[in-house]
Amino acid sequence: MTTSQITTHVLDATVGRPAVGVPVELSVREASDWVRIGAGVTDDDGRATGLGPASVPPGEYRLHFDTGAFFAASGTDTFYPEVVLHFEVAEAGRHYHVPLLLSPFAYSTYRGS
Repeated sequence: MTTSQITTHVLDATVGRPAVGVPVELSVREASDWVRIGAGVTDDDGRATGLGPASVPPGEYRLHFDTGAFFAASGTDTFYPEVVLHFEVAEAGRHYHVPLLLSPFAYSTYRGS
């Protein structure tokens, strides 16, 4: 599997472990529409590294996490059934890692390396 230029890592802060099995979609903005360019599910380490192409042009992208499905699988209620992270790729060819720290009632993110 090719590693995408855009990757993510989801950590479940409620248990202090990787969030395994979170469905993730990667989309790019084209004009006023969002076009899905890849999808995956987080692995045993909470990572999704094959979400899309190995190279993407500069532009606006978003990661959509189906957190409702993740928490439902463990019988956990959540306030956020989905998390959408909208960000900008400014440099062609540079790796963009966008982690998500998740709990049923809060989340945070940052530009990783």
